[in-house]
Amino acid sequence: METKHIERPHLICVPFPAQGHVTPMLKLAKLLHARGFFITFVNTEFNHNRLLRSRGPDSLKGLDDFRLETIPEGLPPSDRDATQDVPALCKSTSMNCTLPFRDLIVRINSTVGVPKISCILSDGITSFTLDAGEELGIPVVVFWTASACGFLAYLHYHQLVDRKIIPFKDENFLTNGSLDMPIDWIRGMNGIRLRDIPSFIRTTDPDDIMLNFFIREAESASKAVAVIMNTFDDLEHQSLNELKAMLPRFYTIGPLNNLSNQFPKSGSDSLGSNLWKEDSKCLEWLENKAPKSVVFVNFGSITVMTERQLKEFAWGLANSHHPFLWVVRPDLVMGDSAMLPPDFMKATEERGLLANWCAQEKLLQHPSIGVFLTHCGWNSTIESICGGVPVICWPFFAEQQTNCLYACTKWGIGMEIDNNVKREEVEGLVREMMEGDQGMGMRSKAMEWKDLAEIATKPGGSSYKKFEDLVNQVLCPKTQ
Repeated sequence: METKHIERPHLICVPFPAQGHVTPMLKLAKLLHARGFFITFVNTEFNHNRLLRSRGPDSLKGLDDFRLETIPEGLPPSDRDATQDVPALCKSTSMNCTLPFRDLIVRINSTVGVPKISCILSDGITSFTLDAGEELGIPVVVFWTASACGFLAYLHYHQLVDRKIIPFKDENFLTNGSLDMPIDWIRGMNGIRLRDIPSFIRTTDPDDIMLNFFIREAESASKAVAVIMNTFDDLEHQSLNELKAMLPRFYTIGPLNNLSNQFPKSGSDSLGSNLWKEDSKCLEWLENKAPKSVVFVNFGSITVMTERQLKEFAWGLANSHHPFLWVVRPDLVMGDSAMLPPDFMKATEERGLLANWCAQEKLLQHPSIGVFLTHCGWNSTIESICGGVPVICWPFFAEQQTNCLYACTKWGIGMEIDNNVKREEVEGLVREMMEGDQGMGMRSKAMEWKDLAEIATKPGGSSYKKFEDLVNQVLCPKTQ
């Protein structure tokens, strides 16, 4: 009897074009490549050019079975090393990416020697892939890179509109206590207030781009054949129970940085995702620092602040008298370059290090890091948990407010800084985290979560088993 040839499964992976989405998607793509999948990874042209500048052309040559492709994002050309305007990016990818993405798939599927694409692995907020997949008859698996609590909140945006809670009547909602309204009807999110819902509800405009974008993108997840999240069951069990009831094929496979350690590395492991050039001196600087002695400060790839806020953070760190490593992106200050006061630089030259960008995941695993001052993006939060590092939270936008609430009240690993940041508060929270009893308790709790994250991703753990189920039940095509 003739044996039917079974073609190697080929995944085309499409992150939303921002650093916090590219990083986890590439991590998942490399993990699946190590498991034997043929991978095509699709960046936008803008981000591909940024990677060329930050990592060098040799790092992006790809492999025979891990290919890098691009599609246009539809925005005007720019050579600025900064995340593009987020609302413009959301609008443009929604309107302009379906056709070039479909054409890319058609071209790949007609390439001799390359397996046909068997599945689209799509970011949760690139639903244009669902349109292309439906047209071409290719299944789509959605990877939501947010926290489960954040995703669950996004799924209730529509109800907030239906109940006429949002949009707000006027701009006074920011100061009149409206944001303190308890939302007690979202199952699995006990104790949440409007201010803890992802921030795109904070509008008076019913046609607001971001509000309507996230209503549409969150609800489109139900059209996918499966949904993946970079979290683990013990951490977010209440939110996950609700999500699993809403989305039947749902796989929690995180933390991905831990899960990746359970499988042999492949040739794709050298491919990097950082869109800024990493500062190599950060890890060297930490080597002679005492255990748990350094404050690590990084507000991610999108957060911006005023010059006043930058100075308040700076003097709060200086006055705490603890060593610190601070990632200060060139575009961190709104409309200006991030210039720190000369007297601050002089006062901290013996115990502070400033960097433009860093390999954050490695830093958070370093024994010298004692606390992480963060914007509470999900990558930063989950990497901090994997490192057993407590957090001081200054959320900026999106589901960072939700993550902050959970870090401070549910997981017991964080304290929040007021948006109107003051140096005395920064100094006090750093001192409490590094020296106080409350900080010691949070460090202990962070280590407990670290242990649970490791258990989840080892053979027999919940995330490990769900990753195997994802591979065997969803991503590999059925054989006849």
